[in-house]
Amino acid sequence: MELKVFSGSGSLSLAKGISKCLKRPLSSLEKRKFSDGEIFIQIKENVRGRDVFVVQSTNSPAENIIELLLIIDALRRSSTGRITTIIPYFGYGRQEKKDKPRVPISAKLFANLFEKAGANRIVTIDLHAPQITGFFDISVDHLFATPVMVKHIKKLNLDYKKTVIVSPDVGRVEAARAIAKKINRDIPIAIVDKRRPEPNHCEVVNIIGDVKDKTAIIIDDIVDTAGTLTEAANELKKQGASAIYAYITHPVLSGKAIEKITTSSLDKLVVTDTIPMDEKKSKKIEVVSVAKLLSEAITRIHENKSVSSLFI
Repeated sequence: MELKVFSGSGSLSLAKGISKCLKRPLSSLEKRKFSDGEIFIQIKENVRGRDVFVVQSTNSPAENIIELLLIIDALRRSSTGRITTIIPYFGYGRQEKKDKPRVPISAKLFANLFEKAGANRIVTIDLHAPQITGFFDISVDHLFATPVMVKHIKKLNLDYKKTVIVSPDVGRVEAARAIAKKINRDIPIAIVDKRRPEPNHCEVVNIIGDVKDKTAIIIDDIVDTAGTLTEAANELKKQGASAIYAYITHPVLSGKAIEKITTSSLDKLVVTDTIPMDEKKSKKIEVVSVAKLLSEAITRIHENKSVSSLFI
């Protein structure tokens, strides 16, 4: 089957990077709106029997989700051979369980919608909760930004005897250990002891581990309001950390996040391009691309090769 790559408008920059890595142009589709705001999608080339990949993160606004569903449906009705949906950032993934009365399990709802629209396979990066893969009855390739992050950290040429990897909570300890192991087996980890009295609000109580006179590297999957991140950075500074870096995959960066980061004790925040930064800019923020990682996954899927070596 011939390979074709389409992009939604919410991930066009990343899709262009993937296209460049694949050395093939993006396929053509038309998106416009009716006067009432409804989205119109039309595939502008023949896709019958083709192996099609669609790139679109489902971050805010919710229109990104609607657009992706419409593209998948249009492709399915055009007799494609296979539709693989590349969702670099899986939005609504933080609502993956019913932890309060009368609330939705949004991650499960959207898993159902993508399947119903016609997706045959899902590729995503750093899900907020790995169990979301079980919400699908189709194949899910859950990739990690670890290789991209580790490569960047190694370029810092740090003294590993004076470096510590910091997990923002107990739930991310395994991810922190995995990155520490890939950089240098002797790097210790520390854990942020925090409380979350309500959504988007966090209180850092303590840092578990020795960070004095060390370069602290915080590892996490999402930075949203940046409250947790900046409070953790400020607490690390109080406890004597000599430098503080953060490596976070998905830059949601809502509200006053940029302002908080700029005025915090962070020396640098490194994020990926799973979510476009647009006007969200700060001298402390650096963006690294996952285009090569995703292009490799696309190539392996298209050639029916194993992608397990990317699951690191």
